[in-house]
Amino acid sequence: MLSVVVPTYNEAGSVTGLAERLHAALAGREWELVIVDDGSPDGTANVAAALAPRIPVHVVRRAGKAGLASAVVAGFAAARGDILVVMDADLSHPPETVPALVDAIERGADLAVGSRYVRGGGVMDWPLPRRVVSRVACLMGNVLVPVRDATSGFFALRRAVLDGVKLNPIGFKIGFEVVARGRYKTVVEVPYTFRDRELGASKFGRREIAQYVVQLGQVARDKLLRRIR
Repeated sequence: MLSVVVPTYNEAGSVTGLAERLHAALAGREWELVIVDDGSPDGTANVAAALAPRIPVHVVRRAGKAGLASAVVAGFAAARGDILVVMDADLSHPPETVPALVDAIERGADLAVGSRYVRGGGVMDWPLPRRVVSRVACLMGNVLVPVRDATSGFFALRRAVLDGVKLNPIGFKIGFEVVARGRYKTVVEVPYTFRDRELGASKFGRREIAQYVVQLGQVARDKLLRRIR
């Protein structure tokens, strides 16, 4: 079974479109959509819940805004699938690419990362400063993980990759955390084109940049300690 985990906060305008497109893209597969909502005041959780039973949606309601990474970890705990997919709710990650990520896992990869920075991937609708920040962040992460799109939040994995792994759910970059700490032999990158959100407001800002820098330091420290031991 496949579980698509999506953290949400004020995504009422896009969650229905996301679910509908996933429903079409995953036709013929056994799957579920796990929405983890951090108390969105715009009613995102209720909008998502109303899609069931026509679409296999399971809504995890959290009392307050506790952060994207911790929401994904909560989604992993609630998910029933042996294959887990993580993506954003704002349609910047195309639902039509999810089958390619899952196919990569079914062909033998333990981890498949949706990548903007391999051949066939790209970014649309981003201003130059945001592009620069993204590339610099990836270059920093490349030192620590074996993928080019080190900050991707769009990925699939076998549940076994997380067995016995303690993730540090800091900030937004849960994908980096999984790639850095997960237990896997084979990782592949699947190209996709990132599109900036059309609805709502981006949650990206200086705080998220600072958290990523802290995260880099923690991963680097832990890798060094493992080598010393």
